Amino acid sequence: MKLYTYYRSQASFRVRIALNLKGLAHDDTFLHLERGDQFAPEYKRLNPQMVVPTLIDGDAKLFQSLAILEYLDETYPEPPLLPRDSAARAWVRGLALINIADSHPLIVPRIRHYLLDELQLGQDKMLGWIRYWLGAGLAAMETLLAEHKESGAFCHGERPTIADIALWPWVRGYGWSGVTLDGLDHLKRWHDVVAERPAVKRGMAVPPAVDLGDRTRQTVEAGRKFLV
Repeated sequence: MKLYTYYRSQASFRVRIALNLKGLAHDDTFLHLERGDQFAPEYKRLNPQMVVPTLIDGDAKLFQSLAILEYLDETYPEPPLLPRDSAARAWVRGLALINIADSHPLIVPRIRHYLLDELQLGQDKMLGWIRYWLGAGLAAMETLLAEHKESGAFCHGERPTIADIALWPWVRGYGWSGVTLDGLDHLKRWHDVVAERPAVKRGMAVPPAVDLGDRTRQTVEAGRKFLV
């Protein structure tokens, strides 16, 4: 099993955490998105979107983090990442999608670059955009966790699910934008529990950014709006 990843990609972190929770051995190939590694022709053949993650498992070539999580849970069912009850499964998927399909896509690098470069909003307005959508997502998560009777140590019950995997990389990085967890008591408690999970720590333990050195920046500048 081989994972193409990036050291600060939320989507890649989701897959790395899932692989660690399931105890699945894999080889990591780290692409540096700011250096433009994802635009190399050989990687474009693997993933025409030129984004991460991409997971190779035997003959299966998989892309998009949620699809990969579902694949891992169906192919390697222990420990399960979804509850058995259909309503609970739908709730877990719904909570995961707040980040995967709603909040996170609004602030990925290609969106930020478009706001700055094409719309000329300026750094302060761009940061305001990020704070607004990050805060809106966190507030919705807090409300849902507070009202969900099955929330325990984790989003649903006493073991991690796809919801925890999807939310953790997003919530973990809240501080960089100036947003806080003040008043979000359920989310803060959940954050502190998940932070101590060994599989989560291993999933987040990736190499630091590498220096671009003498590599040309032309490829990066040409493709920067497509970074995710």
